[in-house]
Amino acid sequence: MREFLVWVAFRPRTYADTMEAWGSHCPRFTQWEDALELGLITVDAGLPETSRVCLTEPGRRAIYTR
Repeated sequence: MREFLVWVAFRPRTYADTMEAWGSHCPRFTQWEDALELGLITVDAGLPETSRVCLTEPGRRAIYTR
């Protein structure tokens, strides 16, 4: 999960970029779904090509807390 959050924080990411890099239908690979459910990321409304994926405050804290 931390690797995913650091990846999101590294530079602006779109929903389309995120799904290409992290999307999965495999139940063992659920960083995206878990991060949304836990409130660690948000997705701006819009088209997949332009919607931004952003860390929330709890997401930023999760990067720096072990």
